[in-house]
Order: sequence, then structure tokens, then C-alpha cells
Amino acid sequence: MEKKHTVFNWIFLGFFALFVLLPIVYTITNSFMSVEEINRYYGDMNKEGAVTLFHIFPDRVTLDSYYQMLFRRPDYLVKFWNSLLLTGSIVIGQAVISCTAGYAFSKFRFPGRDGIFFVLIILMMMPYQVTLVSNFIVLDLLNLIGSYPAVILPGIFSPFGVFLMRQVIDGMPNDIIEAAKLDGANQFQILFRIVAPRCRAGLVSLIILSFVDSWNMVEQPLIFLKDRAAYPLSVFLAESNSADPSLGFACGVLAMIPVALLFLFYEQELVEGISLSNLK
Repeated sequence: MEKKHTVFNWIFLGFFALFVLLPIVYTITNSFMSVEEINRYYGDMNKEGAVTLFHIFPDRVTLDSYYQMLFRRPDYLVKFWNSLLLTGSIVIGQAVISCTAGYAFSKFRFPGRDGIFFVLIILMMMPYQVTLVSNFIVLDLLNLIGSYPAVILPGIFSPFGVFLMRQVIDGMPNDIIEAAKLDGANQFQILFRIVAPRCRAGLVSLIILSFVDSWNMVEQPLIFLKDRAAYPLSVFLAESNSADPSLGFACGVLAMIPVALLFLFYEQELVEGISLSNLK
């Protein structure tokens, strides 16, 4: 009976794994198709009522889409580097702010601490679109609309990062911090030399989750940036899919690479960090 139950679990989990991995495999295999083959199977997707067939394996493998993306259409590579610039800036800034604020909320006692943290939780539960208008007004008053800081600054001060690091640091014994104080260490030395290294798994989890969220952002660049040449790759994926599906598949694979590498190299830290934060 137990063996049958195990087989059923494997079948059940295998089905959902296939369900999750199918879009990824579909994108990768279609990126090796020629323009003619994609047009033949998918038709004109821009026309209303056009019939789109499901075709996963290419009739003839070709690297033409990648050649177009890398050499003939370098604007997509520029968007890729734009994405890396925006995402890297947000991740670094959010890691510093979240560690500092998380340490303060966890180990300091100050008036209104619990109330402020409760407000952060409320903000974390709200979708980004709720605060989009207020962010635009503030950034416009600061004369930042149309520049990269308009996209970077709201991402740096994300409430989720503060919440995550506060939960992780909260599980750290106070005795270690007290011992460091007796040795003459100041608060910054305690944070960056003692607390941060011991909370490495939580910090790595924050970096990965922040990277994925920033890498896939669409609304923020569309609203806060005016120059289309400054858009990240995520904004152009939808346009490339409708204008040139073959190039869209190749750009989709390009967009997967950084996220996939982060997950492959830091999977253990991601799981451990989420476990330390007591997130469900």
C-alpha cells in the first residue's frame, strides 16, 4: 500500500513538474526554429482570430534567431545590459537598506518600532500598482522622471526586503552581539562583520528574490522612463513577441539565463534563507 502511495506521489509531482517546465522547454526549442517555420506553424499572430498551432520541436535546427539578436539587432543586447544595470543597482541598494533596517527593527528598541513595522507589512501586502501614482508624484517633484534613479529608488526601499531580513536577524542570539559590544565593536562593525556573515543564507535569498522581481519589472520602466532606448529587456519582450516571434523566443532565452544561473548556484541558500525567515 505504501509503495502504491509513493508511485502516486511521483506521478502527481511529475505532472506538475512537466506543467511548470513546459513553457521553458517550449521557449528554448522554438528559439532554434527559422522565421519561415515559425510563420508556417503560428501564422500571423497580430491578426484577430488567427490560428496558432502548438509546435514544440523544430523541423530544422537553426541559430538564425540568435545571430539576429547578437549581431544584426544589437539593440536587444543593449536592453539586456540596461536590465543588468537597473537590476544590479536595485539589488545592491536593497541589500544594504534591508540589512540595516532589518537589524534596527530586530535588535533596537525605539518608540513606535512595532507600529512602523506593521505599516511596512501593510505596504508589503499591497500590489505595486497601488503606490505607483504616489511614487510618480514624489519622483516628479524630485525631477527624476525619465532617469534611471526613478526606477531604482522605489525598488531599493522595498518593504519586503526589510521584513525578510528582520525575520532572519531576529533568530540570531543576542549574546553574540553583546559580546561584540564588550570587545569595543560599534554598531556598523557588528552589522557588517558579525550579523551579515551569520545571516548569509537570508541575504542570498533576498538578493535572488529581489533580482527576479527587478529583472521582470515592466510597469515601472514604462511609466518612469521616457526614452525607449533606456528600456530594459523585460519591456521589449512583449513587443518582440508580437512583431517578430522568432526573435522573441531568442530574447526570452536570453532573459532566462541570469535567473537560472542564480537559482542553480544558490538553490541551497535560497531554501535555507526562506526557512530561517519563517516564511510560509
